[in-house]
Amino acid sequence: MRAPEEKLLLAGPAGHIDVIMERPDAPRGIALIAHPHPLGGGANTNKVAYTLARTFVSLGYAAFRPNFRGVGGSEGEHDEGRGETDDLLVVLDEAKRRCGDLPVVLAGFSFGAYCQARVAKCLAEVGHPAQRLVLVGTAAGFVEGTRQYDTEAVPHDTIVIHGSADETVPLANVFDWARPLDLPVVVVPGADHFFHRRLHLIRDIVTRAWRH
Repeated sequence: MRAPEEKLLLAGPAGHIDVIMERPDAPRGIALIAHPHPLGGGANTNKVAYTLARTFVSLGYAAFRPNFRGVGGSEGEHDEGRGETDDLLVVLDEAKRRCGDLPVVLAGFSFGAYCQARVAKCLAEVGHPAQRLVLVGTAAGFVEGTRQYDTEAVPHDTIVIHGSADETVPLANVFDWARPLDLPVVVVPGADHFFHRRLHLIRDIVTRAWRH
C-alpha cells in the first residue's frame, strides 16, 4: 500500500508541531512514530523513523511522524520527554480526527521509544490503550552524553528491537529494563544504534509480527 507524504502544521502546547502524514485510503489503524533525540540531530526524517512509517503504511496504517520541539518547523524547546509526550498526544488526537477512532500503534526509536512508553502509560490510564508498541534502540538506563532514562513499563506484547553492537544505548541497559517486565527483546546481531545496513530487518520483524 502506498500513501504520499503530506506536511501538517498543528497547534501544540508550545507552539506549532511539524508533522509528516502518510495516509492510505481507508486505513486500518493509526501509527504514531517518534524520532530519536533532537539534541543529537534526531528528526522525523531519521532513517529508522522513516522505515517504521513506511512499514506501517505497507500494513495499511496511516503514519504520523511529528518533529519534536525545536526541530524543523516544531516550536518550543527540548523538554526531556515531558512536553514531547504532550505533543505526541496532541498529534494522536489530530490523527483520530482525520482518520477516525482506529486502533493505535505507538512506534519510536531511541529517545522516541522512551517517549512512546510514556504515551502508552497515558493512554492506558484514560482507558484507551494502544493496540501495540514497537520500540527500537530504546533509551533506558544511563545513556552517555544525555542522562539517566527511567523508562516506563510497557505491555508484554511490545516489540522491542535492539542491536547487539549498540554503543549509544548498551544492550545491557535494555535487558535491565526488560527483565523485571518479563519482556522479550529481539536482538539484531551486529546492528549499531542506527541499524546501518540493517534497516530492512526492522521492517521484516514488524511485518512478521503483524501477519501472525
